[in-house]
Amino acid sequence: AHMQPGTLLVANHISWLDIFAINAVSPAAFVAKDDILSWPLFGWLAARNETLFLRRGSRGHARQINAEIAELLETGRHVAVFPEGTTTNGLKVQHFHGALLQPALSADRQVQPLALSYWERGQRSLAARYDGEISLGQCLIAILRCRELQVRLDYLPPLGGAGQDRRSVSQAARQQIVDCLGLSDGATSAAATALSATP
Repeated sequence: AHMQPGTLLVANHISWLDIFAINAVSPAAFVAKDDILSWPLFGWLAARNETLFLRRGSRGHARQINAEIAELLETGRHVAVFPEGTTTNGLKVQHFHGALLQPALSADRQVQPLALSYWERGQRSLAARYDGEISLGQCLIAILRCRELQVRLDYLPPLGGAGQDRRSVSQAARQQIVDCLGLSDGATSAAATALSATP
């Protein structure tokens, strides 16, 4: 996807695979919760993939991360964030927290919404989900059982600009992603509900 240098990518979050999928198409530094460091292998990979680790509940540290995001954007690097702050099963999109969008808005950089979804043989797949009580081992087994798992990245119209409010931009980004994924706002669509009920 063609983007201006120093763009902030904003995506929904389903799996640890998201990072590798986005990086394959649009190499970026990532902002992730610091608990990813404890994940076997993936914490090690993330630490070597220019990842900024955000400590939960620390406003001082959040300000520091925002300064680092701003610095990366200024050098023309893309930065990717997951404003839900958690993973889902891919059939809903949680509330977007706007704080991590502020460095891009302050620097008049584009905010690029990105809708992530996983598919197998033309059907939405739940195999990659790494949410709730699903362990890393269970997630890996589910992925390995798929013969044709595909990840889809939909780049949506960019947002942002100087003077824009981070809350409205984050809500607009979320709405674009919800609409692209065919989900009804605040709940799953009828098709998604049927899929989630499938064993």
